[in-house]
Amino acid sequence: MSEQDSQRADDAQLRQAFALFSATSEKLAGTYLELQAQVARLTSELAAANGELARRERLSALGEMAAQVAHQLRTPLATALLYTGHLARPQLSDADRIRFAGKSLSRLRYLERLIQDMLLFVKGARLDREAFPLRPLLEELAQTLEPHAAQRKVHLELSPPEAESTLTGDRQAIAGALINLLENALQATPEGGQVSLGVGGQGSPFAAFQVNDTGAGIPEAAQERLFEPFFSTRGEGSGLGLAIVRQVAEAHGGWVEWAPREGGGSRFTLYLPFAGGDVAQAYPQGVGRGCNAAETPAATTTLSLPASFTGGDLG
Repeated sequence: MSEQDSQRADDAQLRQAFALFSATSEKLAGTYLELQAQVARLTSELAAANGELARRERLSALGEMAAQVAHQLRTPLATALLYTGHLARPQLSDADRIRFAGKSLSRLRYLERLIQDMLLFVKGARLDREAFPLRPLLEELAQTLEPHAAQRKVHLELSPPEAESTLTGDRQAIAGALINLLENALQATPEGGQVSLGVGGQGSPFAAFQVNDTGAGIPEAAQERLFEPFFSTRGEGSGLGLAIVRQVAEAHGGWVEWAPREGGGSRFTLYLPFAGGDVAQAYPQGVGRGCNAAETPAATTTLSLPASFTGGDLG
């Protein structure tokens, strides 16, 4: 074969290769467009299915919540109605009338607190952010909780941070979250036990509010559900306290953890950003390890604050 014939043969093979490449490209383009159409169709179908699933999940959650609300309201309301019914008895003595009126009022106040918790949880956290110092906040918590601690004969100790510290956030919401944690701790602690609140985290972006108690701790079966709405280990309670604590923490860019104390009882730690702290960094999830707390003398009914921290006669 001459050199010219060889060149023509090479040209023909090259043209054939280009033609094959063009045909293959057209097929690939057509296949790509078809795949795009199928993906769009499947995406639309998946979005519709997810929307229906989400709608059904919302309806299911709404039904469960309605059942829980009815259950939570029924018992105290029935009790209040029972006590109020006794007040209509003409032969009732003045002492019994006062006693039944007091019991009715107690149940109605419990209902009011229950409804407030539910409204707070349903509305979510709408925060008014401001910078505020920690020391006055802890003084107010001490004054609020001292009567409860004294009534239960539990030693309550609130320790201020080592240095002057300032938080950024909704002061009222944060105070409510800490009161929830401290009230839970007081209710879990037997007579003669100890509940303490300390503030750590200096030098980091987050303040760590540690609430310790010397109660019986959290049963293993309940540990995974601690922060679920309407879940409670007590016979009476809205089951919203810890859910609200978590809601407040997350609304501030923080989080809350639970851990068992090695000496017995529980430790809840609420992490909230200091004023000016860099909270953009990732924060850990899960629970930490408990640690021993000082033993409390039995049958003490005192509120312990350092002299420099006391904002008045706290008992």
